[in-house]
Amino acid sequence: MASPLFPVAVQQLIEHFAKLPGVGRKSAQRMAFSVLNRPADDATAFANAILQAKNTVKSCTLCQNLTDAELCPLCRDERRDASTVCVVAESRDVVAVERTREYRGLYHVLHGVISPLNHVGPDDLTVKQLLKRVSENDIREIIMATNPDTEGEATALYLAKLLHPFGVKITRLAYGIPMGSHLEFADEITLSKALQGRTIVAE
Repeated sequence: MASPLFPVAVQQLIEHFAKLPGVGRKSAQRMAFSVLNRPADDATAFANAILQAKNTVKSCTLCQNLTDAELCPLCRDERRDASTVCVVAESRDVVAVERTREYRGLYHVLHGVISPLNHVGPDDLTVKQLLKRVSENDIREIIMATNPDTEGEATALYLAKLLHPFGVKITRLAYGIPMGSHLEFADEITLSKALQGRTIVAE
């Protein structure tokens, strides 16, 4: 709803900030006023950074992580163990796992989880790319590292059933991570223990 207290341009800026995940109306107003109070050069740089990211960032052709090249840096790293793939919901989860310095395999980013309430099904995720990858490469273990909540669990079980015919070892992160929490908020020690204590989902 437009406010008569703000110019149209300011109102539109607030509306756009309010569309961001986790940003309420008051936070959106603070963000908008913060941008307006910055020097023009800063505001221009901010806008250009958004446009550059939208125009140059794409999905890695192998793991679906965000990159500005055909393959992301992790997939290009020949020192990584290509026989192990850690499946995560979002690109930010890759950063969380990498912080532990315990994992040396590759990743697969689903770009979400199965969520009927939000009208997100398997076809909305990179499930087909994962199946194709497993069928065409010598992958020995898939680590399910989706969040330990209802949707994350349902997604992991769904993928495990699809991957079972390939004969690949499928494991799940151990519950060093509390139910209902998210990987991006887990500390390094907790996530490290979860990686070390992962359990078999299917073989």
